[in-house]
Amino acid sequence: MICDWLDTLLIGHVYFTGVDDEDLVFKALADPTRRLLLDRLFEHDGMTLGELEAEVHGLTRFGVMKHLGVLEQAGLVVTRKKGRHKHHYLNPVPIRLIYERWIDKYRDRHAAALLDLKDQLERKK
Repeated sequence: MICDWLDTLLIGHVYFTGVDDEDLVFKALADPTRRLLLDRLFEHDGMTLGELEAEVHGLTRFGVMKHLGVLEQAGLVVTRKKGRHKHHYLNPVPIRLIYERWIDKYRDRHAAALLDLKDQLERKK
């Protein structure tokens, strides 16, 4: 399983391509259905379209395909064809890059101190 995922990343060069535009990643993550698909792939990587469709109730096969297309465009999902089926794999690299660019730098000691103060004040209420 790990080998398949790594092969997919290396073959598709996703760790370099598909991650150029942060806006695509934010757009992909903005939708709750797409986040649900990412959660399902995190739990069970390499799912087929049919398996993912079964996980998202109330959404047609076409709807799932459309969401997967947005996730692929953002580089968050990589697909690999095996026989007649396409398997979808989570690519955590774009999320990590967003974390390092936008979240990690704001977690400095001043922000941490303010959050601690906020927690203390809320507990006293």
